[in-house]
Order: sequence, then structure tokens, then C-alpha cells
Amino acid sequence: MIKEFRGKTAVLTGAGSGFGLECARIGARLGMNLVLADVQQDALEKAVSEFSAAGAQLLAMQVDVSKADQVEALGAATLERFGAPHFVFNNAGVASGGLIWENSVADWEWVLGVNLMGVAHGVRVFTPMMLAAASADPAYEGHIVNTASMAGLISAPNMGVYTVSKHAVVALTETLYQDLSLVSDQVSASVLCPYFVPTGISQSHRNRPDAFKTPGTRITKSQMIGQAMSDKAVGSGKVSAEEVAQKVFDAIKAGQFYIYSHPKALATVQTRMEDVLKSGNPSDPFAARPEIGVELRKALRS
Repeated sequence: MIKEFRGKTAVLTGAGSGFGLECARIGARLGMNLVLADVQQDALEKAVSEFSAAGAQLLAMQVDVSKADQVEALGAATLERFGAPHFVFNNAGVASGGLIWENSVADWEWVLGVNLMGVAHGVRVFTPMMLAAASADPAYEGHIVNTASMAGLISAPNMGVYTVSKHAVVALTETLYQDLSLVSDQVSASVLCPYFVPTGISQSHRNRPDAFKTPGTRITKSQMIGQAMSDKAVGSGKVSAEEVAQKVFDAIKAGQFYIYSHPKALATVQTRMEDVLKSGNPSDPFAARPEIGVELRKALRS
């Protein structure tokens, strides 16, 4: 929980677009110091230009959050420039679809490296310095927000690697919340679970490192279908990244753990939980929109 943001420091990964950029914009308006990290250099430079023109106090670094040493360097630079941060937004993420057995080792390593280990590195690097600041100053307030997804609370088909990574982020953040409550009343955590919001997530392959590309490997039918469905769903989202960013700040101020962009989607989460409690088989994920299920099955079986 943070009651007053002015003069505080925010560290944001994936800061060049989407939720990271919009949270940075809110932070700048509130008078926060901004530490911006993104793997895409041109997007980062554009953000730096925007916030420099607005007069914000800035530190910007190109960072691949899947790399432990790069996140450690980000932490050291943050501590040297601004001291311990108050708001850490472990937000950088990528997506990959397709039938789960068709995902390559490179797919698994890339998606889990960014989505899960990126969050783990952020927690590992920044939490100790936040707790140290809390021990030194009874007035210190700190909050960590990790970006998961509604895919972290349900198990949608044809997007298994992404779903696995986001379930792990939800579990990591729930554990972080509980662990922090054991040792401090000044530092806490929240998990962001957005649904389909127009961001660059569906085009995240633009930043896929060459090391995780397999020359000569053709994209499978299920992966092409998954990409097309993701592009359509994300692109047609009615809730904006700016609105979600405001929900993040509202949640930090209120000390709210679960942050949702689309609360109505929780009906699907409830169905999944009921399946678990009743030891039932997983329910049809397309029960509310059967035409989507019909379309997907037809495309995959043709």
C-alpha cells in the first residue's frame, strides 16, 4: 500500500508500451521518479523522450528481464540513482500460442524466461532493498505488482505455454504476498490479471531473441490459428491499457491484491474452481461463446 506517490520511485519493466508505459504516464503525473526498463530500444527511447519533455526524473535501461545479471544491474543502478524503489512493476511479458505439444523447447525457454523468470528476478532483486528501506524508515511504503493474466486463473486451450507461465506468476505473487506479511507491514504485493486489452502482447514475437528462433522450423497450423485469434481478441478489446494502469494505482493505494481488467470474466474462474472442488472434468471453455469453440475445432481438424 502506498498512500502518497509524489517523490516516490517506480521501477517498471515493459515500460515502452502497454501497461508499463501507461503506468509510467500516471506515475509521471503524480510526480514519481521513473525507472524505465524495456528490451525494445526504440520503444524505450520514445518513452524517454516523452517523459523527459514532461520534466520527470528518469533512469532508463534496455533490459532483457529473463537475464538475471541484467535485472541485477537494473537494481544496482536504481539504488545508486534514487535509492530503494517504492513501486516495482514486474510487467514485461510475451505470448506464444498453439497446441501444447507443438511448442518447441525454444518456445518454452523464451516464454518462461520472460514471463516467469523475469518476475522472479524482479522479486529477488528489489524485495530485499525495499525491506531494508522499510527497516530503516518507519514511514517507508513499498508495493510490488506482478503482471499475470486471466490466463493465470483459467486454462484456455491452444495457448498452453503462456497459460503455464501466467499460472506460475499468480502462484509466485500469492506466495510473495504471504511471505511479505510474515516480515513486514510496510511492503506488500498485488497481481494484475488482465483479460483482452489492446496492447502489443499479441505481437511480442517482434522481440524474440535470435537465440530462441529455430531456422527452418515452420509455424504449425495451431500456432497460426492461435496468432490470428489472439490478434483479433486483443485488438478488439474494449478496456484500454490506460484504464488498466489506473486500476493498478487504485489497487496499490487501497492495498488490493487481485487486480482485474474485466471482472465479469471471473465467472469462468468460478467454473474452474467448482470443477476442482467437485473433482469434475474441466468444463467447456467455450460454453459462453460456443461459436468460438466450433470455429476452433473445425479449423484444427480440417
